[in-house]
Amino acid sequence: MAVEQVNAMRAWRSSLILLVATLLAPAAVPAAPLLPAQTGAADAFFADPGLAETRAIIVMQDGARVYERYAPGYGPGNRFISWSMAKSITSTLVGELVADGKLELDTPAPVPQWWASPGDPRARITLRQLLHMSSGLRHVEETPVETADTNRALFADKSGDIIAHATAAPLASPPGTKFQYSTLTTHILADIVGRTIAPDATTPAAKRAAMRAFITGRLSGPADMPSLLCEYDPQGTLLGGSFCHASARDWANFGQLYLDNGVVAARQVVSPAWVAFVRTPAPTNPGYGGQFWLNRPRPASGKTSLFADQGPPDAYAAIGHLGQYVVIVPSKRLVVVRLGKTQDGGLDAVRAALGRLVNSFPAAGPP
Repeated sequence: MAVEQVNAMRAWRSSLILLVATLLAPAAVPAAPLLPAQTGAADAFFADPGLAETRAIIVMQDGARVYERYAPGYGPGNRFISWSMAKSITSTLVGELVADGKLELDTPAPVPQWWASPGDPRARITLRQLLHMSSGLRHVEETPVETADTNRALFADKSGDIIAHATAAPLASPPGTKFQYSTLTTHILADIVGRTIAPDATTPAAKRAAMRAFITGRLSGPADMPSLLCEYDPQGTLLGGSFCHASARDWANFGQLYLDNGVVAARQVVSPAWVAFVRTPAPTNPGYGGQFWLNRPRPASGKTSLFADQGPPDAYAAIGHLGQYVVIVPSKRLVVVRLGKTQDGGLDAVRAALGRLVNSFPAAGPP
């Protein structure tokens, strides 16, 4: 059978599994009707041309879906691309291995390419610094588009082996001293996960199989995210900085996992210590945690990736290119998912609207 036929059959089977899982999913826990102001703040994403193109909105409060709406042509059975929300998925996988005692935050990151030459200063980079985007590695994220490191690694001449490109970067600043957002840093983290869980996997197929099994067993299975589907480069490395896909409901379940301090159905899926770590400000950027964005201004520019001018300060989020958001608000027992396609120039309006939606809900009372 031709490779194209095999891939088509796999895609069809995956879509069928997702459809069946959606149809058989339990109904949301009954919840009180939303107030008009809350409904209006959510509906605005579909009514206001300035918030286009919103494709899905889900609001969960105390674990119940209290609002769910899709643009025409989209629905619960669709997978939506993560873009950089995948970084938060990768962080979660790293956290599992830290909890297992197989990785440590403050020892040099296990990157063989940096240990090959005695005295390589990159061998001092710690796992914590990679997670905080303060490795010091030279990197161009997106501008100019045609030569940016991220674009070359994902779509152009360096896409055949993303880790070879990522780990070849020299230091531009001492590790731990400067925040530099870098998608390739997260791909290095994904490679660390892959080599830690399957050190003897030498072929791309074996690497992919090991990572898929780990994701299913430690995250997507126990966290009730059956639609989660991630991509790999030709060498079998998880593209953990950019390319995971899941239904809007499963993205909401990912947020709920963190809102509930890592617990799903009375099972501790993610360590509480890891939940605390990812939402703690990095030393080099108070608006960034462990591959999650925090609702606080960034240094120097004073800009925020969420809606710090509206609060609440405990909100944090997985955020992706073109306006993908999974916002977690512990003080309101709230998860808000917004998925769509909005260019950078329109994202200020989207962030402000997310803030209005979040703040249309009162603070939660004591548990």
